[in-house]
Amino acid sequence: MGKIRVLLVDDHTVVRQGLRRLLESDEEIEIVGEAGDGRTATELAQRIHPNVVVMDIALPELNGIEATRQIIKRNDGTRVLILTMHADDVYVRQALKAGARGYLLKDSEDLDLLKAIKAIGRGGSFFSPAVSKVLLEGYLGDAAGQDVEDNLALLTDREREVLQLIAEGKTNKEVAALLSVSINTVET
Repeated sequence: MGKIRVLLVDDHTVVRQGLRRLLESDEEIEIVGEAGDGRTATELAQRIHPNVVVMDIALPELNGIEATRQIIKRNDGTRVLILTMHADDVYVRQALKAGARGYLLKDSEDLDLLKAIKAIGRGGSFFSPAVSKVLLEGYLGDAAGQDVEDNLALLTDREREVLQLIAEGKTNKEVAALLSVSINTVET
């Protein structure tokens, strides 16, 4: 596989410059474009066909969640990684519904960003440990306010293992390797 082609989208120039410097230090990643707003991001994605779009949520002209929805709809094969300061479950759920394959908080380590881009660029997904916790809690508790322990009891031992590893920040591929199962098994 060639380099992972990345489009950076953040309304803060200094953030984009810092991301560019970090990502260009990795020989598996190529920065193919930058955008400071959601509308420009959707237009650029159609022109340059990146493998991964690193997208902030709070953007002028078109927010990152709507930009993600449009990019996914119009660009087969392009995946989106949300990189934001928003850990609220509402944002996480909206981003995932829009088609994002990963969600990383801006206070994450540099290495996590590199891992996330590589995982998503290869067809996987990646979530910050804090975001994994939000997803896990949302999965285990339903709208009726059912006790998390009650829902956890409904899962098989293997399902609990998978959820624990995901909550620890492991990618689907890493979980599959650790448990000696296929990636499809992990994703279902």
